[in-house]
Amino acid sequence: MKSFISLVMREIRLAWTGGGLWLPVIFYLAVATLYPFVTGPDKVLLARTGGGILWIAALLSTLLPIERLILPDRQAGVLDQLAIRGWSDELVATVKIAGQLVAFAIPLLLASIIASALIGLPETKLITLLLGLAIALPALAGLSVTISALTAGLNGASALGGLLFIPLAIPILIFGAGTLSDDPGNAMQLLAATSLAIAALSPFAAGAALRAGRV
Repeated sequence: MKSFISLVMREIRLAWTGGGLWLPVIFYLAVATLYPFVTGPDKVLLARTGGGILWIAALLSTLLPIERLILPDRQAGVLDQLAIRGWSDELVATVKIAGQLVAFAIPLLLASIIASALIGLPETKLITLLLGLAIALPALAGLSVTISALTAGLNGASALGGLLFIPLAIPILIFGAGTLSDDPGNAMQLLAATSLAIAALSPFAAGAALRAGRV
């Protein structure tokens, strides 16, 4: 357990010091800053569509650090050392997912408060947005690590990662944006169920990808 926590803390430290964290947050805020210039000063339109734009920005921002999640450790031999010490690939993937989640969640949620102010999102929708993002972040972290494991070392890994990530993340986007509509229905429950399913399956999918990359 102590070793697991130490490795998770290492992932968090690398995210905070290696630049892999701040670029997604800056991208997220940049989208929120530029969007009002596209729609104009129509506050009603901004309030109605801004939440969906923030969901799109959140999903795309998780793509930016994909290349650094697996490849540096593979090239440095860290993954091989963990395998020699008896760490299963699924457990290593879980460490990566947990580190990505903890490192990315708090900055993104804090940035969402700033972004919602830039867009003029009503306070009630801001609370719903924060809750929805908090529910979706485990799935987004799981998808990021899985796609990173699948594309590590391949030419054009970023572009390929985007092609793989976006279709898998569409259900999260649909249900997440649905929670902000005037009639959300069961969108929050569907978002939670989808996020739970993806988060539960991601360590196994990422672990299989890590094994395949070692062969």
